[in-house]
Amino acid sequence: MHADELEIDEPLVRRLLAEQFPDWDSLPLRRVEPSGTDHAIFRLGDELSVRLPRVDGPTEPEGREFIWLPKLAPLLPVEVPVPVAQGRPNGSYPWFWQVHTWVGGETVPIETIDTVQVARDLCVLLEALQRVDSAGAPLGRGIPLAERDEEVRHWLTRFAGDPRVRHEWERALAAPAWQEPAVWTHGDLDARNWLIRDRRISGVIDWSLMGVGDPACDLMVAWKLHSSAARDALREELSADEATWERARGWVLSQAVAILAYYTPTNNPSLYREAGSWLGLVLSEPTR
Repeated sequence: MHADELEIDEPLVRRLLAEQFPDWDSLPLRRVEPSGTDHAIFRLGDELSVRLPRVDGPTEPEGREFIWLPKLAPLLPVEVPVPVAQGRPNGSYPWFWQVHTWVGGETVPIETIDTVQVARDLCVLLEALQRVDSAGAPLGRGIPLAERDEEVRHWLTRFAGDPRVRHEWERALAAPAWQEPAVWTHGDLDARNWLIRDRRISGVIDWSLMGVGDPACDLMVAWKLHSSAARDALREELSADEATWERARGWVLSQAVAILAYYTPTNNPSLYREAGSWLGLVLSEPTR
């Protein structure tokens, strides 16, 4: 998936556990599939999970999730993983890594669930997240779109798809910036980070990009539902002004372009197809 990613397998994780957390070394261990784009996940026993970066991992201890997830967890309508230990780099592995509580549920193909209902579940989550007191919270992914412009233009030069995309990015940049107090965001509400029970969202994982900022970075999930009906359901349920939806549209467009320029149908076929669907939904909307 990445030219420079590390090979992370069960023997490596076993060695790390034996060296750093020997009390857990005897627990059953199995890799969780499908793999994420940035992390390898292993289930450890019945109650824990191990998450290890595959590329560009942290070389300093991470505090964000350890400080904030235990505070957020009881305030949210879904289960979230709570960190319980942090592993250190050593001669076998170069980065800090984490052990979290295990959250039950399944990651399932989005076409197998009722995305209109999922849109309503996401709305409840987003409203709860935005109500959490943001005092003292770290900045998250929700930066102003203008600060993403250089990176997006980098990917636009490598994007061989629809020429309308550049105009649509300019349209998003023209939307008024977020002027309200920063709110909590997850930062990566893609379907691969939802856990499903009984066809409803019961848990959300991978909070590494969480923090406070412009809520548009979470509202882009409306286009990641792969359905105009589900997109519209989320827009109807969630209170946000038109400028925020325009910025959210810019967020999903920029992510789609980056994915389609970086990955291929061979090295990450599922994500490549998803990004094409997001972009198609954006470009199917009326132009301005």
